[in-house]
Amino acid sequence: MEQNFYGVIMAGGVGSRFWPLSRKKLPKQFIDILSTGETLFQTAYKRLSKLCPPENIYIVTNEGYRDIVKEQIPGLGDENILGEPHPRNTAPCIAYASFKIHKKNPEAIIVVLPSDHLIPDEHGFQETMQHGLNYVKNHDHLLTLGIKPTRPDTGYGYIQFDDEVKQDGIFKVKTFTEKPDSALAEYFINSGEFLWNSGMFIWKAKVILEELKKCNPETYKIFKKGLKYYSEPGEKEFIQNAYELCTIISIDYAVMEKSDNVFIIPANFTWSDIGTWNALHAFNKKDEHGNVIKGDMVLARNAENCIIYMPNKKLVALNNVNDLIIVESDGVLLIADKNKEQDIRNLVNDIKIKYGEKFI
Repeated sequence: MEQNFYGVIMAGGVGSRFWPLSRKKLPKQFIDILSTGETLFQTAYKRLSKLCPPENIYIVTNEGYRDIVKEQIPGLGDENILGEPHPRNTAPCIAYASFKIHKKNPEAIIVVLPSDHLIPDEHGFQETMQHGLNYVKNHDHLLTLGIKPTRPDTGYGYIQFDDEVKQDGIFKVKTFTEKPDSALAEYFINSGEFLWNSGMFIWKAKVILEELKKCNPETYKIFKKGLKYYSEPGEKEFIQNAYELCTIISIDYAVMEKSDNVFIIPANFTWSDIGTWNALHAFNKKDEHGNVIKGDMVLARNAENCIIYMPNKKLVALNNVNDLIIVESDGVLLIADKNKEQDIRNLVNDIKIKYGEKFI
């Protein structure tokens, strides 16, 4: 395991599409949502610790989740938890971590992972990532991981690659498309030229900073001013002020879609971002009628393809229903059409407008 290998886990999201199970005070990455005995965040950390020395792994999360992170990863130092005062999406998150790591080690190579992905094939993941790390050691490119699509999913971003410009099984990226409609997604699948955008990256710290400077100079300048503060007593105060100035922008929009230096490695493993209740339904154990049930007093009579998450000792009876999401958490009950789950985010916004932050 090389000392120049670093890892960054992005763990600041609130997972609004998993409301009401995922709430601001405890979002989905910190919940054992798959009933495996580990949270998605803990699993992501273990996955990354096989690639990087533990002291080289940094968690970027909301400042309010600092104690949750420390509780779920005992022994993790305060220095390795980068607290964000405000949610600003992935570009500021990656800029902050990259400047801090580059100051510590100018030769650093960074793996960037979201905290809430499901990757059952650990061996395939390690194999793909090691291939990517070895490639980035010898090339000053931004490398992203692409997943071979299995269906025309409209909830994922797509990356088109140039199969004539490749080296060691790694291809140059041509275009990014964010969440296409069903007809376009079908075209992408049939063309064979597109991969799902996984949101996982490998790059040298100096290269991502160079590309950030070219493609999104505003964010670059904000965080460059912090060089004298990173890993020093004034860091927290600087970050508080820096995030007040930051635009809310993803790394895809800020850098990846603008740069001509992006390459992609097709991932050789099963993957899901567990971004929706349907994704959870696909990967969870089901009864003989296709229901995913969590709760010790759920009676499902003539019910099919439902997701039911209920507290124990709470009797819930279903009769002659199909394709429902039924979730109770902390005094809030959701009943929704499983086939229209994308509307849950809009529902959460409506609740926020009508009732404030109390139930969010």
